[in-house]
Amino acid sequence: MAQRMNAWFHDTVSALAYSLAQPHAEPTRPDLQPPYNDLTQFVLGQHGRMTDYLRTPLKALTLGFDLLGFFGNWKPFHQLSPVARRRQIEAWKSSSSGFKRDLIRYYESLATLALYSRDLSESPHATSAHPLPRRGGEGRGEGNIKQPGDNLNIIGIPNRELRHEIVVIGSGPGGAITACLLAEAGRNVLLIEEGPFYSLASCVPFTKEEMVQKYRNGGQTVAMGTNKIAYVEGRCVGGGSEINSGLYHRTPPDILESWRKEFQVDGSNEIDLLPHFEACEKELSVSLLPGTAPAASLKLHDCATQLGWKSFEVPRWFRYDANGSRRREEAETKDETTVRLLTSAATERGSGKRQSMTETYVPRFLNAGGQLLPLTRVQTIHQDGGRWTLFAQHASVGALRIESETLFVCGGAVQTPTLLRRSGIKRNIGNSLRLHPTIKLVARFSDVVNSAHMGVPVHQVKEFAPRFSFGCSISTPPYLALGMIDHPEHGNVVRHSWQQMANYYAMITGEGRGTVRPLPGFRDPLVRYTLTRNDRRDLAEGLHKLTEALFASGAVALYPGITRGGCLLRPDDLAKLPNVLPNALASLMTIHLFSSCPMGENKTKCAVDSFGRLHGFKNLFVADASLLCTAPGVNPQGSIMALARRNALRFLGGH
Repeated sequence: MAQRMNAWFHDTVSALAYSLAQPHAEPTRPDLQPPYNDLTQFVLGQHGRMTDYLRTPLKALTLGFDLLGFFGNWKPFHQLSPVARRRQIEAWKSSSSGFKRDLIRYYESLATLALYSRDLSESPHATSAHPLPRRGGEGRGEGNIKQPGDNLNIIGIPNRELRHEIVVIGSGPGGAITACLLAEAGRNVLLIEEGPFYSLASCVPFTKEEMVQKYRNGGQTVAMGTNKIAYVEGRCVGGGSEINSGLYHRTPPDILESWRKEFQVDGSNEIDLLPHFEACEKELSVSLLPGTAPAASLKLHDCATQLGWKSFEVPRWFRYDANGSRRREEAETKDETTVRLLTSAATERGSGKRQSMTETYVPRFLNAGGQLLPLTRVQTIHQDGGRWTLFAQHASVGALRIESETLFVCGGAVQTPTLLRRSGIKRNIGNSLRLHPTIKLVARFSDVVNSAHMGVPVHQVKEFAPRFSFGCSISTPPYLALGMIDHPEHGNVVRHSWQQMANYYAMITGEGRGTVRPLPGFRDPLVRYTLTRNDRRDLAEGLHKLTEALFASGAVALYPGITRGGCLLRPDDLAKLPNVLPNALASLMTIHLFSSCPMGENKTKCAVDSFGRLHGFKNLFVADASLLCTAPGVNPQGSIMALARRNALRFLGGH
């Protein structure tokens, strides 16, 4: 019976993938033409990776969609003609029912991403329409995964019972820095990571291969609510540092002051944190570009400057070679056009290398004698007689029992509260999740602004911060095509004009809050988040201001991420945008989550004290994004790293 159901599900998914990809087919683009078996396999694989409590409902809804083909056609959807299939898809896509729209959007997003991610170099009839960057044979399957033999301190097959002085759960920025400093101080430290250990170069950044390798649930995580908000988490050694763009901010001083007043956070003003910011910045080579920024980035910066708005280049975790510095000096002697061309060429030649935890703190940790245990999920923790016992599952060995004197939980703003609550530790845990709600739009210009090697542009507009800010995001053809899903009548634009296009976003700090709850019988937690009316108003205003700026920069068309929102062709069209973002009709996302275990001495609000120790426990600490009291309005990883370093050094000092 199960085998027949799976075959039925396969046939339905295949019919959906073909139907959703067919409108993109074009004789001059062999890479976009059928067959689409690879799309079907990717979608089925993603279904198997998605949040576990959603898999069965999605499968049931998909099969129900297939059966609806009988009404008026006397055949299931997967046996209908292409024209009849298209009619049924369009009916659900434009339905007033949210679950119908969500089903089609889910399949359309995956099929579109897979279609535009096809590597042209693999096609015998390939053109150079949109070549994506490759790294000599890497980026497929399990390529470049670290093996235990690479370093004796990487535990491949662990004993079923382990004992260490200190255990750190989670190897993202908070966990890696904590473990590194403790190991370098001579302590016996075990660093546990649920995901595998890949090198930073194991796949091309921001590709579907990276999603499969390094993202939790294949990148299919969402905060539930009237307005669903997609988010991503890293699930690999190095955590979020392995998948982000490396943009870096210190915590704004006014945010630190608000935390001191409202949450009674000690020792965290600008002067207190300065040495920790500086130390992390030095280790990660935080720096500005050695030359001029990409054209898509300068479009935003130049128009903001013309409008009198505050805009600046955000530094990144990049290490540049000496040639990058020389190129900058040479460029300063040439005219602006030459500067931009020279810098673009330098960028595409790879003059800089992105940094991450696996490039910096994890190697330091291993060299200091720390032990790393990847592919291990900690399910619960229990305290007995002052010591901690961890009950875990290893991918190969199965059940593990790990004991430690001191425990640092560093799983991130979702996984940390999930583990603590599953272990019966609930006071102020998982009740105050905050994030940066974000809405995107695609902009098209008359001139070239994009290239296959552009990466993430570096300018942000902070004129209206902390309420909202703007920036430019990853703009490869797959992500541009995803941004155009709300504008099917303009679907051919990406095929022909992607080099004149880029993705931009408006991000708000927001008033809303969310919760994180483990679900009995399921592996994945339920994350919920509620936007306030003011949040929806701020998102709408941010979108208005962003479109105003982009038209001032010379955009000839803007495609906002609003269902049935329409294309904007001139400044007068701004009147079409809503003053309050409509419920359930906007495509919202975030890459910043925090505040689920806030720090401070105000025990009515805070889960941990000012230095990460859980209230009521002597030897249990949190060191990740959960600590941040509220949304900082900037990328939080600089804050996470500085706080982790401060707290680890205080722990070592015995305070």
